Formats: sequence, structure tokens, C-alpha cells
Amino acid sequence: MSHTEPSPAVLLQRLQAVRRRSVALAATLSAEDQCIQSMPDASPTKWHLAHTTWFFETLLLCVYVPGYTPFNRAFQYLFNSYYEALGPRHTRAERGLLSRPSVAEVNAYRQHVDQALQALLETADDVLCATLTPVLVLGLAHEEQHQELLVTDILHAFWCNPLLPAYQPAPSALALAPVACHEAAPASRTTDWLSHPGGIVEIGHSGTRFAFDNEAPAHPVLLQPFALARQLVTCGEYARFIADGGYQRSEFWLSDGWAMVQAQGWRAPAYWLEADDPRLTLAGLERPGLSGWQVFGIGGVMPFDADAPVTHISFYEAAAYAAWAGARLPTEFEWEAGARLPGMQQLTGHVWQWTRSSYDPYPGFAPLPGVAAEYNGKFMVGQRVLRGGSLATPAGHTRPSYRNFFPPPARWQFSGVRLAKDL
Repeated sequence: MSHTEPSPAVLLQRLQAVRRRSVALAATLSAEDQCIQSMPDASPTKWHLAHTTWFFETLLLCVYVPGYTPFNRAFQYLFNSYYEALGPRHTRAERGLLSRPSVAEVNAYRQHVDQALQALLETADDVLCATLTPVLVLGLAHEEQHQELLVTDILHAFWCNPLLPAYQPAPSALALAPVACHEAAPASRTTDWLSHPGGIVEIGHSGTRFAFDNEAPAHPVLLQPFALARQLVTCGEYARFIADGGYQRSEFWLSDGWAMVQAQGWRAPAYWLEADDPRLTLAGLERPGLSGWQVFGIGGVMPFDADAPVTHISFYEAAAYAAWAGARLPTEFEWEAGARLPGMQQLTGHVWQWTRSSYDPYPGFAPLPGVAAEYNGKFMVGQRVLRGGSLATPAGHTRPSYRNFFPPPARWQFSGVRLAKDL
């Protein structure tokens, strides 16, 4: 084992911490909550807990433990996500129909696999440990991604519930508590810009620390001089865009975005409610005398916070706001280079930040070996890159080179906007 590889004891400690956090994120949810799938792009909590377990069982235990018998062979079909090389799978849009196995059986599945992983790490020699470590570390990063999806998916499910219930995770479950909301008038600050001279900069991940294959290889990119906003766009600033007819003025919108506004009836970010919304009365959350917007989030319905970063907006909305503000969205390369500027704020821990970049392979991109080759590369079409990290992203999960990606209409993620402009 080289000196750069963690010891089995360190790997086991990290594995146990990540696995405990997933269970903690589900601790406030009932069995009924954990079965809900509110849209095809989301998955039930129970499925996230089972799929991350399937990943370790299928790619580690079944490969490196002689004679290992899967906990339940049907789970190989039920909880495969998109790995064609591993055979057929249950239809993604119908995961919410899986009332069986029960939450209790999924938890038993997790415990069984956790015990087998512990035994594997405690008995592995240096050669075996060096072989399985890359897969284990990938599995940990994979589970952290699903921890964030677990939060955003149940948030969307609760938004679809007329009672607008609060998720309210335990303070120790999320890496960062949600930003407190308070009533305030819409913010009207002047954007503070940080300038970058441009030139040839290195983009992407290099070194021995873990990164996903889509972050490599590091390569030079030529940038023209540009500036990035020091801070993220706030709810108050976005409210001014709405008040100025932003959702009624086609001149700010990309063609596909304007078509989406018309088809979906968008008039504000996802999870914004006006004070007279009838759902507030049904849920017993009305606040007499309050006007303007309220915002649904992790803690339920909260009063509008003008100073909080705007979130749950699509790429189309981010681009339209930027056009209205006389600016534009940064490319992912400008974002990564700008993140190194002294004084840059709110890079992570608030919202994922839309960029103008398509999710494409870097020059010389090579997918991970084996089954994991399907992890990222085959999704490099029709998506936009987001940079940074949100309040639901596990602490320490991201890097400046980290490339998140979603289709342009996506709004159920904690996604916001940082402005850019040419110099």
C-alpha cells in the first residue's frame, strides 16, 4: 500500500460515518414518507438507502469476498440505477411503486452489508486493500451524492403535499443548517464585482486526492478578461426581477426557456408562495396581514428573506435574470478560475450555481475502468454544469473542480446564480 492510500482502519471509520449520516437523514421520516416518488426525476428515500447499499454489495462484496451471497437476489434488479453492464433493472419512473421491501427490510439490508464491509476491511491484506480502495472511495462519494438527493427529493415530495409539511432534519444530520429566514424588504444592493485578467489558466483536477472522472484531466483554457459577482444573487434582487415583469417579458429569455415559462406557468422560483396562497390556509400556515412572498424549504414554510441567496431556479431562469440585470452567467471555466480570487464569497454551502457551459468531456477524458465507466460519461449530453455546493451538500464533498450537472429546466435542486460580465 502506498503512503497516499488510507489504512483499512481509516477507511472503515469513514465508511461508518457516511453510512450513519444517510440513516440520520431519514430518521425524521415515516415509512409512508420514505415510499414517495413525486416525479420521475426523484426517487423515494427508501430507494436511496437501498441503492447506495446495492452499490457497495455489487461492486465490492460480490467481487472481493469469495463465496459472498447477496442479501436478496431480487435487490440486484430492484436497486440497480442505470448500469447496463449489470443487467436489467426496475423502471426509474416506477420506484415509488415499491411498497415492498419494507423500510425495515431495507434497514436490515444496510446492516447486513455494513457488517460484511467491516469484515472485509478488517481482514484485507495490503494488496487487496489497495485494489478495493478506489471502489470503496467512489462508493463513499456516491453515497454522499445520494444524501443530497435524498434531501432534495423529499423536499419536492413535501412541496407536492397540500399540507406543506416540514422535513426538519436533526441539526447533526445536515452538514449545514438552512439559512434562517426573516421578514425584510427586497434587497437593493449594488453588485460587487471581482475582476480576473484572463489568460491561460489550468482547469480541472490533478493530484492524488479523489475526484470524479468528469473533473479530469486538468488542461489549459484561454479566458478573456472577465468579472464575477463577489456574492450570489439574493431573493430580494430576484423579487425585483419578478416585479419588473421578468416572467412576462420574452426579451430576457432563451427560446426554450420562454416556451417552458408558457407551458409550465412559471411566475416565481419553485417553492415560492404568495401570502394569499390557499394552500397556506389548508395547512394552517397563513399569516394574517402578511403580504408578498413566503418560501418553502427544509424547515417548512418560512417568511421571505430578502438577503438569502435565491434558490430553486432553473438554468433558464438564471439566464433570464442575468440578461435582465445587464450581465450573463459565467462559464464553468470562469467560475473555477474566479473561485481562486481573493475575496470571493459564498462559493459553497448555499446553492449550486448555474454556468453557461454544456456538460461535455474535457480534452483527453477517460471514464473510470470497469462497470464504473457508466458513472458520468454517458450523461454528457443535454445538461448544464453547476459549480459550488449547496446547504444540503455533505461537508467536504466538493472541490473547486467539482462538476455537478442537471438539465436546463431542473428546479428541485438548491440551484441559484452568480453573475458574470465581460471586461
